[in-house]
Amino acid sequence: MTDRPLDILIDECVLGLAGDDDIARLEAMAASDPMIAARLDIARQKFAPLDATADDMPLPDDFWVRIDARLDGQSDMDAPVATADRAEVVDLNAVRTQAARWRVSALGGIAAALVMTMVLAWSFMLPQEQAVVAVLLNDRGEAIALVEGMPDNTTRVTLLETQNVPQDKVMQVWTKPEDDGPPVSLGLLDTGRSRTLTIDGLPSPNAQQLYEITSEPEGGSPTNLPTGPILGKGFAKEPLI
Repeated sequence: MTDRPLDILIDECVLGLAGDDDIARLEAMAASDPMIAARLDIARQKFAPLDATADDMPLPDDFWVRIDARLDGQSDMDAPVATADRAEVVDLNAVRTQAARWRVSALGGIAAALVMTMVLAWSFMLPQEQAVVAVLLNDRGEAIALVEGMPDNTTRVTLLETQNVPQDKVMQVWTKPEDDGPPVSLGLLDTGRSRTLTIDGLPSPNAQQLYEITSEPEGGSPTNLPTGPILGKGFAKEPLI
């Protein structure tokens, strides 16, 4: 397990390049921190198209053997090593131990470089970056949805928990573009599933903008304002890019 920036750790875990210890550490962090859980979910969504469209291309059977052999420098390891000033034979076990450390460092560097290359390359293929991200929490403090607000007022709502909404009710998504203004409906989650909503005429989302999901009658709120119980709410933040 190594210490490195959280964004790199998340990308490595999502891309399958992290070790079991790092994966377990990240999962523990996500379980106790909704913001980390949200960042992990964003990374999974970001790379999902890459995973869905890429063909399986297994590495050659001897791939790691060849790398291991080169990093080991086996042709040089089998002979005693002498210093220039004295004919003192260096302990081969110590040399091999040092070579193993170099191998771990080199493989770690290869993995990190691979992650950075994939992230940078894939970033050019991504759709428009989100302007704000909000994690919606229920009254028990549990994350129930992730909201990503785009500059063009496209809003992606990802449900993180199944909501027990009665059959004659529907989930409705709201936001307050202005602190002193009324809530504005962004649309219905009428299938009970995650979806992308689009509404025209609103200003671009901003940090600290309120988002919430309520339970409303079929067809949506009859007053065009929230009337039902709040299933989850949260304030937006600008993601670190």
